[in-house]
Amino acid sequence: MPTIAVLGTGVMGAPMARNLARAGHEVRAWNRSPEKAAPLRDDGVDVRDDPAIASGADVVLTMLSDADAVLAVAEQADLGEGQIWWQASTVGLEGTERCAALAGKTGAVLVDAPVLGTRQPAEEGKLVILASGPEDALDTCAPYFDAVSARTMRVGEAGAGTRLKLAVNSWVLAVTQGTAETVALTQALGLDPGLVIEAVNGGGLDLPYFRMKAKLMMDEEFPASFALALAAKDARLVAEAAERHGADVPAARAIAARMTEATQAGHGDEDMAATYRLSRPR
Repeated sequence: MPTIAVLGTGVMGAPMARNLARAGHEVRAWNRSPEKAAPLRDDGVDVRDDPAIASGADVVLTMLSDADAVLAVAEQADLGEGQIWWQASTVGLEGTERCAALAGKTGAVLVDAPVLGTRQPAEEGKLVILASGPEDALDTCAPYFDAVSARTMRVGEAGAGTRLKLAVNSWVLAVTQGTAETVALTQALGLDPGLVIEAVNGGGLDLPYFRMKAKLMMDEEFPASFALALAAKDARLVAEAAERHGADVPAARAIAARMTEATQAGHGDEDMAATYRLSRPR
């Protein structure tokens, strides 16, 4: 039976590995913190303590925090000639180029396929895959994509998936920061932020994501669906990509600075909605 090795079983990687196993695939898994991977054994996942678990697997999936982590683990995994490397982490333009260089060196086939979605969609197998790479490699990955996602978009050659992910992230980050400032301003003006939700109800500005993040901010409870530290990293990748390609994105730069500031203030492990903590009325 074809085998997939999952390297990185954090908030996203663990439910992806679990859904792959539940779909009947043979799954191996590794995580730098072994205790995070251990519960996957109950779902039939072969959990080991060495990234070399990837040896001989038909597909290797990396879902890690940043480009340096991805490259370090991929090098330890000793990717082989013809092996398909499904790189799902958000690593930006330079990170993806580094991955492509490593794939070229080892003979692995890079499938650049980051995902849209956070903890709950990952657990429910309802992510969106932004798949890019050789068509035959995408065909091989299709059953794995189906096991973790609601749909897959094929967007071109490897690298296109990352570029689309950055563009979508720009929107997600803008909505999150905009929600934080809207809630904070409404409170500063002596009003209940629920009135804003009521005012936009049913109209074009009535976003489910706005409602969801606004509730976290009003309750001041931030269980991590997507950690603020990772959002800050993603925001910096958006700003860097824009600068590299000549787009002037002052809002993206400001959001990157703000989320970095909130992370440095000690809120990095909370949900990205915790950027509100810096905006709320004192």
